[in-house]
Amino acid sequence: MMEAVQVKNAGEAEAVVDTLVGRVMATIRQRISGRTLAPGAKLPSIRGLAESMGVSKSTVVEAYERLAAEGAIQARRGSGFYVRRLPPLCLADVAPRLDRAVDPLWISRQSLDAGADSLRPGCGWLPPDWLPEAAIRKALRRLGRADAATLVEYGTPLGLPALRHLLAHRLAERGVEAAPEQIVLTESGTQAIDLVCRFMLEPGDTVLVDDPCYFNFNALLRAHRAKIVSVPYTPSGPDLALFAQALTEHRPRLYVTNSALHNPTGATLSAATAHRLLKLAEQSGLTIVEDDIFSDLEPEFAPRLAGLDGLERVIQIGSFSKTLSASVRCGYIAAKPDWIEGLTDLKVALSFGGGRLAAELVLDLLKDGSYRRHVEALRQRLGRAMAETRGRLAALGIEPWLTPRGGMFLWCRLPGELDGAQIARHALAEGIVLAPGNAFSLSGTARSFMRFNVAQAADPRIFRVLQKGLQRAGGHVMESPAEQ
Repeated sequence: MMEAVQVKNAGEAEAVVDTLVGRVMATIRQRISGRTLAPGAKLPSIRGLAESMGVSKSTVVEAYERLAAEGAIQARRGSGFYVRRLPPLCLADVAPRLDRAVDPLWISRQSLDAGADSLRPGCGWLPPDWLPEAAIRKALRRLGRADAATLVEYGTPLGLPALRHLLAHRLAERGVEAAPEQIVLTESGTQAIDLVCRFMLEPGDTVLVDDPCYFNFNALLRAHRAKIVSVPYTPSGPDLALFAQALTEHRPRLYVTNSALHNPTGATLSAATAHRLLKLAEQSGLTIVEDDIFSDLEPEFAPRLAGLDGLERVIQIGSFSKTLSASVRCGYIAAKPDWIEGLTDLKVALSFGGGRLAAELVLDLLKDGSYRRHVEALRQRLGRAMAETRGRLAALGIEPWLTPRGGMFLWCRLPGELDGAQIARHALAEGIVLAPGNAFSLSGTARSFMRFNVAQAADPRIFRVLQKGLQRAGGHVMESPAEQ
């Protein structure tokens, strides 16, 4: 009986020690995450920390050794313990080890590096001859006659006031009420998301994304060392049951999505789903980042989360790279006033005054009535390209997941559950950049899908190469679209 009591007491004593060690470890981790202890900083001495926390020196030694084993700190002989300096971030190392044919960064780099002879039905932008080159040249000539401040001075912290007033009017047309003071201009839509992530996230925070989603969301979130959780996307928006489950299990900080003309699926968020989504966000304290970059390609405006929410817990971003020029880098963030203040400070810290010349150019183009005519012509042209591309793909047994209301993307299922990455590798050897499904799917469940940009799919060579790729992969293929 005495032996049993002694064993029990020893076990209790060990549990107490583990608890104290855990408390010391938690204190150090908190100081590191809060930047009280920066990378490379020396930790408190063993004696000093033991006295300040009221624990034994052996407890501190044990805690430091466990933290060193985890890689959070490192010991230097004769000097003490230091916060480990993180190695330079390599996104290829952060991401899962994927076949390079389905790596999001690989697709982006191949699309951007493609030569004049390459075809890019997998890219996410319009061909140059679809964009208003003549209007851009005319606007540049007008800017050339502007005063010196326009040409050489920094922009203001929030960005060009006249453009922000115009953006406020455009947002109101979509049901989003935002004063000019609630809009901050950025260098691009991507920089807008980056600023929001810097403002809202700490390393290790959880972010929800759609599955599938725009692949650069995943790449950017990895750069911020976020934990990414995906929720299946349906034709009317995210699966609400699984979305609610993810909120409970993971307590995410952000949800990043497109509301209208979803990338890559082309789906549109329904009003019923939008209202339920906002209710879930309110109950859980979730902030939503709504990427509205394709809004001008939408034939009829669908509900915007930012409009329904009144910019309370939704941040909307946008840019003009899809409709004006990818070379003129200008985007924006619309958010509630107290968030705009912090976002503006971050913008100044990272890019100072921003690109005033680009903002002036966008303003010149937007206030010209020709822009509305240009986007209307774009929508009609995309509608024709959508129908033509659907027909050519159908001839190969490639069917769309849904028929989008507009935009440039078709999200398609390959025949026979074939591997999109395998077909993309074959196409790349023929000078054609495709976008296989798993590049957009965090869960890796879109193996047999592919995203097609209908504006970049006019050349018959694309479908001949696709046909050969399907044949090599073992798919059943109908007659060649080139023969129809």
